[in-house]
Amino acid sequence: GRQHCRISDQETNGKNSTASSNDFSDPVYKEIAITNGYINRMTREELRSKLAEFKLETRGVKDVLKKRLKNYYKKQKLMQKEAINGDSCYDYICVVDFEATCEEGNPPEFIHEIIEFPIVLLNTHTLEIEDTFQQYVKPEINPKLSNFCISLTGITQDIVDKADTFPQVLQNVIEWMRQRELGTKYSYSMLTDGSWDMSKFLNIQCRISRIKYPSFAKKWINIRKSYGNFYKVPRNQTKLTIMLEKLGMNYDGRPHSGLDDSKNIARIAIRMLQDGCELRVNERMHAGQLMSVSSAAPLEGAPAPQMPRYRN
Repeated sequence: GRQHCRISDQETNGKNSTASSNDFSDPVYKEIAITNGYINRMTREELRSKLAEFKLETRGVKDVLKKRLKNYYKKQKLMQKEAINGDSCYDYICVVDFEATCEEGNPPEFIHEIIEFPIVLLNTHTLEIEDTFQQYVKPEINPKLSNFCISLTGITQDIVDKADTFPQVLQNVIEWMRQRELGTKYSYSMLTDGSWDMSKFLNIQCRISRIKYPSFAKKWINIRKSYGNFYKVPRNQTKLTIMLEKLGMNYDGRPHSGLDDSKNIARIAIRMLQDGCELRVNERMHAGQLMSVSSAAPLEGAPAPQMPRYRN
């Protein structure tokens, strides 16, 4: 029963949908449009009252509450019309938020190296965090952390000195993912808070470590894009702390801890799925460049993880 995954974040008029206009001629869509108009005129207290009536989450700003209620009604109407199956979602989402070496002001010539590799495994069936992975990484180019980096991330010099280098940590990541049968028994996708984790940090790190870019990380869900498109907010309102605040949640843990950041990103993803958002791949790496993925593209899970070959 993954009904929450089937509801698209497209508007009910279907302007941006890949479906033909005939699909929206059904009377059910007129009912949905009328209901949406009614919801648009509700006060925040009316919205909260109605959400509470349906035992739905009542926290969040007014626009979030409206979206939540609209998707609930839309899902109910479409469920009445036809049985909804759960074929269009990934079984799991792997949330990743790297921490990397840094200096105050981040001078342009500074080379960032990954020093923490966390993964939070989100089960899209149960909408729960099922497992976590965390390992620290020993940097090679700048093995001594700056005081700024230590203060920001809470990662000490002693921690990275005792850590494995990136290729070994990546091998451990891949083994952890294989044990959970990701890409074989279960479909999955990577998810990040923004584009940088994959397009910059992982891309640079693979060059430093002289290994090819791993195939399982070539496509991912950028939750900032998904959040902005779904709740119809500008991109400057999609920072982690702002997304949490708008959804009525507080940050749990230590900011700039990779694992804690990943857990909080996963909490946002869970709330979005509950609100009816279809989280799907929207960015990818191609020939070393960051590219967008259209929502009309076929839905594909990431491949079974394999250790990339070393570069020549």
